[in-house]
Amino acid sequence: MRIGSWTLPHPVCVAPMAGVTDRPYRRLCKALGAAYAVSEMAASNPRLWDSVKTSRRLDHAGEPDPVAVQIAGADPDMLAEAAVFNIRKGARIIDINMGCPAKKVCNVASGSALLRNEDLIARILDRVVSSCMPLGVPVTLKTRTGWDRDSRNAVRVARLAEDCGIAALALHGRTRCDLYAGEAEYDTIREVRAAIRIPLIANGDIDTPEKARQVMDYTGADAIMIGRAAQGRPWIFREIAHYLRHGRHLPAPTYGELREHLLEHLEDHYTFYGEHTGVRSARKHIGWYLGELPGADTLLPGVMALETAGEQTAALARWFDDRAADTPALAASAPTRH
Repeated sequence: MRIGSWTLPHPVCVAPMAGVTDRPYRRLCKALGAAYAVSEMAASNPRLWDSVKTSRRLDHAGEPDPVAVQIAGADPDMLAEAAVFNIRKGARIIDINMGCPAKKVCNVASGSALLRNEDLIARILDRVVSSCMPLGVPVTLKTRTGWDRDSRNAVRVARLAEDCGIAALALHGRTRCDLYAGEAEYDTIREVRAAIRIPLIANGDIDTPEKARQVMDYTGADAIMIGRAAQGRPWIFREIAHYLRHGRHLPAPTYGELREHLLEHLEDHYTFYGEHTGVRSARKHIGWYLGELPGADTLLPGVMALETAGEQTAALARWFDDRAADTPALAASAPTRH
């Protein structure tokens, strides 16, 4: 699997997720086996580049290459300017968001709303690729199968992408109007694979090693992208990569390993956000890590109410101290809820 000049060690990648795939999370996922990770989407509007939120999204310190930054917007020139700006900030791959289904994104004709305007898609792709090419930076595209089920146009968009010089395409097997409901469909991804020659990454409802193998075999995709199934389960990348390579499962993480991963993640998270914001934004991660484990239902309400990093980590450490470190965490290898 290649993206421009970058060769990935295996075909298991992290999907960009707003509010989730920040630098601490991407670093952890890469340490636990992800071959590639794309950042949260960064605004293309220059007026927002100095905001606290965007500044954090542009911080890639200590992240292993290739650093991939996703940009979002609807103006070709503004997106091209944002691409070059992010390259100067350390991006090695630029990804264009045409898949986000959120109302606040689609209401400004961005994200998956662009799927209703193929002429604008072509202008955006051509402009961004033309701006990045002299800098030696490949451009990728993340999109969906269409605006709704009656207007699936993923094959046409994929051909546009290839014609404009897009280096790889990631395709979520839902339309914008599906949001995240129901089950992802892979027939359209299979049709796209047959229509283009550039690398194709399949995304949507891949939550076990077996499902990853099934999706790759059925669609012919070159790689897969894991999103929600990695929330609280960042070791899923090494599990799937090992299964795809060897046809065998890795042992489920033990409580000792889970403790190490969670506390390491939280330490990096607090450092990145500062204590006040870090403690509050860490709560969702703690819930994802522990929510399905036996006994966590009595722990979590108290942890969620704590106001300092020290209190949060101390409470979690005490909880893990009551569990044998070498015992498998029972829900660690189970499919994640959608």
